[in-house]
Amino acid sequence: MITEHSVALGVGSLCKAFGEPRSSYYRSLCVPKPLKEKVRSKRRLTEEEELKVLSVLNSERFADMAPGEIYATLLDEGSYLCSERTIYRILNRHNQNTQRRQAQPRNYKRPELLATRPNELWSWDITKLKGPAKWTYFYLYKIIDVYSRFVVGWLLAPRESAPLAEGLISDTCLKQEIVPGTLTIHADNGSSMKSLAVGNLLADLGVTKTHSRPHVSNDNPYSEAAFKTLKYRPDFPEKFNCIEDARQFCKDFFKWYNNEHRHSGIAMLTPESVHYENTETILEKRAVVLEEAYKNHPERFVKGISVVKQVPKEVYINKPKVENKPEPLAKN
Repeated sequence: MITEHSVALGVGSLCKAFGEPRSSYYRSLCVPKPLKEKVRSKRRLTEEEELKVLSVLNSERFADMAPGEIYATLLDEGSYLCSERTIYRILNRHNQNTQRRQAQPRNYKRPELLATRPNELWSWDITKLKGPAKWTYFYLYKIIDVYSRFVVGWLLAPRESAPLAEGLISDTCLKQEIVPGTLTIHADNGSSMKSLAVGNLLADLGVTKTHSRPHVSNDNPYSEAAFKTLKYRPDFPEKFNCIEDARQFCKDFFKWYNNEHRHSGIAMLTPESVHYENTETILEKRAVVLEEAYKNHPERFVKGISVVKQVPKEVYINKPKVENKPEPLAKN
């Protein structure tokens, strides 16, 4: 009599003889189960949401950023689209993750900006001031008028953030009574400078924004020069004991810089006098003094009476290059 036990013993002997595992025989007798339809996870983004995230990832601002940078930047700006891991999944599904890590260098355009009067072109930047302990800093935000060199607004804070920059720019535009469509603000490529919040604010205020090329300090020379003047002052400390001390120092410095500092780029006038267009009286007085000195001792003025230096009518960030230069005259 054949029983299930004898069949099992026979199968075991055959499998042992041919070197096959016993489980393989039983699997061969099994009827394959019908495939279950894959259920879409309730947590997964919809197609519309995924396309929206992909459009943000491929925008000019984020095209060269890694997923972790994009995720952190959006969080800092108060925006959450999806998790960092989901960003990786979306890029992988669209075959973009490898391309993103191997992004080609972009050809950035050289900014060429002109100012012919106050409140036409501003430049702003952020620098760090050392705090009381190692690796602690205070962040100094500063907006300077390129034409007059007048610091129109500044802020000292314990951190760098787009909302703080947004508030400073908004308050400064209100204080200077900026008319929409009359001002350009130039900055470098820092996260706060290129943040969505600041960009939206400038658009609402009718202010044009421009940015420096990456790693080109000459594209933002006026802000850099003002920070250098600050840090090369004889009383500038190696570090500040607290933010109140740093704020008081900056308050005294900018008062001196605007009202007393005579700037070589604006005919040795103070930024305040140029910004509020009080230069004619000062320059006329200088001319009278020089004329009187010439009358008293003409022999001391070999080249005649000295000419009073005037305020430049045009101030550039990257003056355009003259393409068609006149050819030198041929020598006889």
